[in-house]
Amino acid sequence: MNSSPQLPDSLPDSLDLAAMTPLCSIFRRYLKSQNLKYTPERADILNAIIERDEIFEADELMQIMRSQGHRVSKATIYRTIKLLQDAGIITGALFDSKQSHYQLIYGRTPIDSMICIKTGQIRHFNAPELDALRHRLCNEAGWSPVGHRFQIYGISPEAQEAQDAKDAKSD
Repeated sequence: MNSSPQLPDSLPDSLDLAAMTPLCSIFRRYLKSQNLKYTPERADILNAIIERDEIFEADELMQIMRSQGHRVSKATIYRTIKLLQDAGIITGALFDSKQSHYQLIYGRTPIDSMICIKTGQIRHFNAPELDALRHRLCNEAGWSPVGHRFQIYGISPEAQEAQDAKDAKSD
């Protein structure tokens, strides 16, 4: 049985095809360094994350995989997510205190976000100056950058308007 993930027919625009090939290799090497195996289930989870190419929750990923006919347990999803984080392939993107969110970071355009603390609204943006800053900081430290996450927490204009309207009514 082939334990390599199948590449999707079309890759998301933000994913660098050149980085795609080493992605499973990086994960295989990491697992080998931990004396773990690159199982078909782990390959399927990695592939599902690559296909998703957006911020996700573990339970959401499990539901999507099950709807596609994959037999995957919650425990396997959570263990594999932890391994993918440790390997530097995904990162946690905790937007609220209720549920952990994750995103693919290796070999892709970073997803930078503004999060409204009142409504949970998320607005993604791309700021090339953040990429330049990341590269400069890494170069100064002798590091090789593979990704980043930048999050701004604030109050959206809609939430501020709703609060102002509520305050005006209580006056």
